[in-house]
Amino acid sequence: MKTETAYTWKFFRAGGFDQVRLQSGSDLANLDKLDQKLWVALACPTSGLEFDARTLALIDTDKDGRIRAPELITACKWTCGLLKNPDDLMKAAPALPLEAINDATPEGKQLLACARQILRHLGKPDAKEISITETVDTEKIFAQKPFNGDGIITTEATGDDVTKAVIADIIACVGSEADRSGKPGISQAKVDEFFAEAKACSDWWQQAETNKDILPLGEQTPAAAAAIKAVKAKVDDYFFRCRLAAFDPRAIAALNREEKEYLAIAAKDLNVAAAEVAGFPLAQVAANRPLPLREGVNPAWAAALATLQAAAVKPLLGDRDTLAESEWATLVAKLTPYETWTSGKSGVLAAKLGLKRIRDILASPAQGTLTALVAEDKKLEPEFNALTAVERLVRFHHGLFTLCNNFVSFRDFYGRKAKAIFQAGTLYLDQRSCELCMTVEDAGKHAAMAALAGTYLAYCDCTRKGTNEKMQIVAAFTAGDADNLMAGRNGIFYDRKGRDWDATISKLVDNPISIRQAFWSPYKKCVRLIEEQVAKRASTAAENANTKLQTTVATGLPPPPVVVPPAQQKKVDPGLLAALGLVLSTLLAALGGIFAAFTKLSLIQMPLAIGAILLAISIPSMIIAWLKLRKRNLGPILDANGWAVNAKAKLNVPFGASLTKDVVLPPGSLRDLVDPFAERERPWGMYALIAAVLILLVSWYMGKLDRMLPGQIKSTSVLGTNAPAYTPPAHETVAPAPAPAPASK
Repeated sequence: MKTETAYTWKFFRAGGFDQVRLQSGSDLANLDKLDQKLWVALACPTSGLEFDARTLALIDTDKDGRIRAPELITACKWTCGLLKNPDDLMKAAPALPLEAINDATPEGKQLLACARQILRHLGKPDAKEISITETVDTEKIFAQKPFNGDGIITTEATGDDVTKAVIADIIACVGSEADRSGKPGISQAKVDEFFAEAKACSDWWQQAETNKDILPLGEQTPAAAAAIKAVKAKVDDYFFRCRLAAFDPRAIAALNREEKEYLAIAAKDLNVAAAEVAGFPLAQVAANRPLPLREGVNPAWAAALATLQAAAVKPLLGDRDTLAESEWATLVAKLTPYETWTSGKSGVLAAKLGLKRIRDILASPAQGTLTALVAEDKKLEPEFNALTAVERLVRFHHGLFTLCNNFVSFRDFYGRKAKAIFQAGTLYLDQRSCELCMTVEDAGKHAAMAALAGTYLAYCDCTRKGTNEKMQIVAAFTAGDADNLMAGRNGIFYDRKGRDWDATISKLVDNPISIRQAFWSPYKKCVRLIEEQVAKRASTAAENANTKLQTTVATGLPPPPVVVPPAQQKKVDPGLLAALGLVLSTLLAALGGIFAAFTKLSLIQMPLAIGAILLAISIPSMIIAWLKLRKRNLGPILDANGWAVNAKAKLNVPFGASLTKDVVLPPGSLRDLVDPFAERERPWGMYALIAAVLILLVSWYMGKLDRMLPGQIKSTSVLGTNAPAYTPPAHETVAPAPAPAPASK
């Protein structure tokens, strides 16, 4: 049994993981043999990328707006099979040489013939290659033909005015479909749907034509049925009240509504449409009393009863002023077949044309004519499919290799020779240029996922005032610091086409940018906190001063002092004072101990101690930053944009420095360091000298310098017994006092 040999792949390491190196057409043709666990991405969106949208749409066979690994594999295999040398894909040329098409296969032969036909149609019969622009122009020209192989016909598909009118009627009834040319047309499905609706409508009307009971008044039957339906509930209510009155005369007063109900509405401005009046019975209720149609009826229902009398009672029962309950039942029964018929109405979509027009269309050969026109259009389907295939091949020949190097691997991104397809442009802001910029649709939704990348992100609203275009981008700051980045700052964004946009920061995702920033972060936070507290207190003091000044100006008198009543004066808790004193004394003692320990150090040890203190404060922040910078990766940022990144695409410190570039003066620049408007510099040198002198004096006083100084200037020589380092000679040692003698009895 013959076994298939494994394909040999080559890999390169970037971003902290191994990526496949695609460098031949054979690599693309064998992508199905590459374990998908080794792919950098498994899916990407068809929008928001710096890549030809039409090419992405042709790869996206299921039209779901995303390209997945199987679709890319299919595109690569199809393209490599139609080229004599698949290595031509590495060139990414915008034009496809005709001799490069593999005409050894039936599909390749058909594509080559179609490509030559396109060039002949464009007046270029001797052309040796076909470009993307030429395939697009040819499709536009072919799409203007009456028949273009899409199975949809427009009114231009026939010269017969009668057939054109039928096509227009079908579009009016069941809607249209877009023809390849973009014009409204109809397919065979629309033709069948319309004629099914038309036949159903005709058959439905035929029921009424063969049953006289359905339309007792002919064309006037709908008006009579509508008149009965408008008052049926109230008429039934009236006759039922009359039955109750016949059953028990005592109920007549209540059935006619009591006088107090009239008093409730008498004070209002009434009209015929008043809801209170419409709720009363149609007429005065009495035992077995017929319904009056003209006199003594409820004013709110007088018009409806008049319509009932004219449209239904008079044509079906004769002219009369009253209507008995039995006559009402007869009237309703005569219209019941019509109600049953209308409830089963069919062919509603075609009914708008009217019965005569429907039957004229059904009696004509229109259905067969339209079916023949659709079939004639479908005959050209292979030709236009070949046209689409030529366009697909030309576009894949140009862009498939680039897409694979931004999907199967991120060679373009990590190679830094060409920008990746997800990089939208460059943001210039805060004397930095950020090259890792992507377009986003919803900054808030994107940030929820992208924050997991461990990268400092700035979301910007971009506008072009000349065209009123707007978009949102996210930019990754991977070098420098975040001291001057804040919402509202403005910059300039250059897209991949070189167009400039006004960019304003709208949202920030705070993450470490560098170890250097992390070292100074605790001190900057401390300074910022002090500044905020000072500003807050200064603002409060200024506000109080302004209030006093306004009071003085308004009254002409100084504001009265605030006197706190004795009952409201706060008493000082002695225990609190004792606790505060204990804390203060403990703090001072600790500071004194630290200072004493510091003064005992040698001159060499003192700077080391200061450095150790600085490191003790900064190291935790630096460790946290280092851990986050190690985990910083591209995946969540792309995933938030619809990608399915399959690897930990790291953005380490060296690589991040290449994505965000700080300001650097050009080589050979001449620099004038004198700033005529610079603030007066502080004498830091003098401060350092004073500090050094003080340290030397303290060290001399403590005796730390005695062993390095001549005898006459040692601290013990100058200060004598007052020197902290003074040691008395051995002969001057005071003997201990003798023990006292025991007392005599």
